[in-house]
Order: sequence, then C-alpha cells, then structure tokens
Amino acid sequence: MSVRAVGLFSGGLDSQLAARLIQMQGVEVVLLHCITDPLRSSGEVAERAAERLGLPLRTLDISQEFFEVVRSPRFGRGSGMNPCLDCRILMLRKAKEVMEEEGARFVFTGEVLGQRPMSQHRRALRLVEKESGLEGLLLRPLSAKLLPPTVPELEGWVDRERLYDLSGRSRKPQIELARRLGVTEYPSPAGGCWLTDPTFSSRLRDLFSHGGTLDGEQALLLRVGRHFRLSDRAKVIVGRNRRENSVLMEHRGDRLTVQVVDFPGPVVLVEGEPSEEEVLKAASVAVRYSDCGGKAKVRWERDGEVGEMDEVGPASEEELSRWRL
Repeated sequence: MSVRAVGLFSGGLDSQLAARLIQMQGVEVVLLHCITDPLRSSGEVAERAAERLGLPLRTLDISQEFFEVVRSPRFGRGSGMNPCLDCRILMLRKAKEVMEEEGARFVFTGEVLGQRPMSQHRRALRLVEKESGLEGLLLRPLSAKLLPPTVPELEGWVDRERLYDLSGRSRKPQIELARRLGVTEYPSPAGGCWLTDPTFSSRLRDLFSHGGTLDGEQALLLRVGRHFRLSDRAKVIVGRNRRENSVLMEHRGDRLTVQVVDFPGPVVLVEGEPSEEEVLKAASVAVRYSDCGGKAKVRWERDGEVGEMDEVGPASEEELSRWRL
C-alpha cells in the first residue's frame, strides 16, 4: 500500500524541491496551495509548477481567515503587519485537514532552517508544528537532517539519508540541488509578503486604529492612490491615474466622491462620515491634484445625491504633509 503525503506548495524553488524529493521516494504526493491575497495571481505560479512536476494540486482561498489573523495575531508581527507565525500555522492547519481528507499520512513543506528570521528558526519551527496539530507529522525535506526525526522517517515511509541538511539564506545550495534534480523552471525570489510593505503597513495600521475591517475590497483600496487622514472619522483616497480613478469609482459603494469640474483631475474617495468641513478639505485635496492651477468648482456625489462647491482653493503642502499616510 502506497504512502500519501500533502505538500504545502507555493510554486517557488524550495517547495518544488521538497515535492521532488518526496516524489522520488515513491510517496504519492498531493500539493496544496493556500491563497491569502485574492488580488495576486500566486495560484497561476503554483499551477504551472505543479504541472511541470506532474503532481495534482489543490488550491484553497483562505483569505478571509487570514484577514482575521492579520488583525489579531497570537504570535506577533514581523517588520510590517505580517503575522508570519500565525500565517504559517493557519496554512498548516489547512494542510492537516486536507491530509485527513486525502487519507495521507504526513505533511511536508519547503521550509529551510534559518532562511526566514521570524518563522524558520528552530523554536519557531517547533511552535508551528505544535500549534498546527502536526507534531511528528510535519517533514521539512530540505533541512530534515538538521532537525529531529519525524514519524515518516522513523516509520520508514521516507529514507532520512536521502533528505538534506540545508540552512541559511543563500539560495546557491537550492539552485545546485535543482540542477541535479532536473527542476529547471522556478520564479525569482519575490519582494516578500505584501504585508511587509511599509506604505501598506502604515495604511493598514491606520485602518485598524480607526475601527476598520480588512477584507478583499479594503486590501485593494489600501494599495490604490494617495491616502490622507483628515480626522478620526474621515479619510480620503486620491487616484493617481486613470486606472486608479476607475478602481475608486468601481468600489465607491455608498462612499462620498469628490471631483473638480471643468479640469482634468483625480477621483477623491472619502471614507467614513465626514463633516461639512471635512468634505471641504477633501475638495481642497482634489483641487490640489487637478490641472486647474488655482481655485475651482468641485462636485461631490453620494448615493445619487449631488452637490457643488464654488471657488475651492487647493490644499497647502503643509496640510497634505500633516494628513498624508
């Protein structure tokens, strides 16, 4: 009777190598790709890599659960708003569920000891294994010889001697291993988790500090335009080009929008419940980023209700600096 395993799979170099190593030991492999960011096409990368390996791939959108983890991580955050340990635990809990559904005996990943400072040191690896409910059943083929033997090794489902002892942040050993294993296509290292971006992190902190909720739409809006916090109850997003203006209009819902009349300019989306003074401030921001060069007429709209303001002057650089997120 063949042994089946579930591999957590990004489609990157390390996860491909781990899958190939387990596949070469005669284990029946099912790959699992978890989507935490519905706005990125990570699933396509994973699909192409799985096809090259000739392995079946299951894809799960776990973004809603991930957003909850982002708001209240149990084990802290990294350099930005990235809850690395909680994210890993969430993915591995999903892998455990798939393992049980598939009748598999263990889970494996492409993690390398010491590669990521927050989530891949020894204590973090042990914590993740325990919290995911996979104690003894979580194999890391690339670093297995540096870690305690797992059940798959002790039971002989895999041969520990055919696993590896990689560690550290250099990719050279993986690239050499890829050459030997015939893994010829893999993406270059990406810029990291989207939650590590300083600008996005600052905007997300502001959202949470003002009682907002992260969901798919907010994840999109936090990436678009220039953001200005006018007060505790009002924030504006200013489109920087035609595409962003279109995004803001598409996702305005019941929010107030402001635009300059008679001159090219941005869509300004106002979030919250602005006062009349704050609507005027939003209008001044719209004027500042328009082509009018001075005062202008500004049109506002919300839920079919429309109004205009005459002779609105542009926001000053000092005001923009004070409001900018």
